Amino acid sequence: MPHDLRPKHPSGQPPPSLTTKKQPAQQRATETYERILAVTAQTLADVGIERLSTNLVCERAGLSPPALYRYFPNKYALLCELGQRLMQRQNERVGHWITLEVFSGGIDRVERAVEGLILDTYQVTVETVGGVWIMRALRAVPALQQVRLASHAAVTHEQALLLARALPKANSAELKLVSRIVVELIYATVEMIFDEPMDVKAVARTVARMLASHLPRIQRPPRAGSRQTPSTRAA
Repeated sequence: MPHDLRPKHPSGQPPPSLTTKKQPAQQRATETYERILAVTAQTLADVGIERLSTNLVCERAGLSPPALYRYFPNKYALLCELGQRLMQRQNERVGHWITLEVFSGGIDRVERAVEGLILDTYQVTVETVGGVWIMRALRAVPALQQVRLASHAAVTHEQALLLARALPKANSAELKLVSRIVVELIYATVEMIFDEPMDVKAVARTVARMLASHLPRIQRPPRAGSRQTPSTRAA
């Protein structure tokens, strides 16, 4: 990425730390750690990103600020942990729907699998307390961008490996590109469903059909010396 296009932090201000200060080692500490995160998620669902603060979390959790700061240095570290947990739950659904067997079943089966993945990812987010706000924070807050990108990169890598097994004649660079775009489009689709009053199943079905329709184009590389014309590319 060109240097001038990288996200910039306010002048003179280092990016906030996203690292937890301490991992709980005892049961009581673990309970406090999890209570902080649970209260943060519920507070986020109640007031949104802008009004979320460590003071408000402490007030609702019945904790002193030092008790919270023992584990989390700021609200961005709280959002980072919640974001990683949400994306982990979302990513676990990918392996359930997108398998090697799916690609052996033709375009229709791929289409059904992608539709199921979109709906499942949406449902996982709905069932997560504060899920939609966590998802929005991962995109809207510059400090959290790397959490989202790292998660998407991991899924892209796994899907590119799977596609390489399913389509051994396809170009590996194109498989990586397609995998990355598909991952981004699926998550963008889920975000859109939350942002606009739309028929969830209709959106998932339409996007799945669009993505699956590209599969024949990458199944085999063009013959050496051949020149692709619009008609051959559409075949």
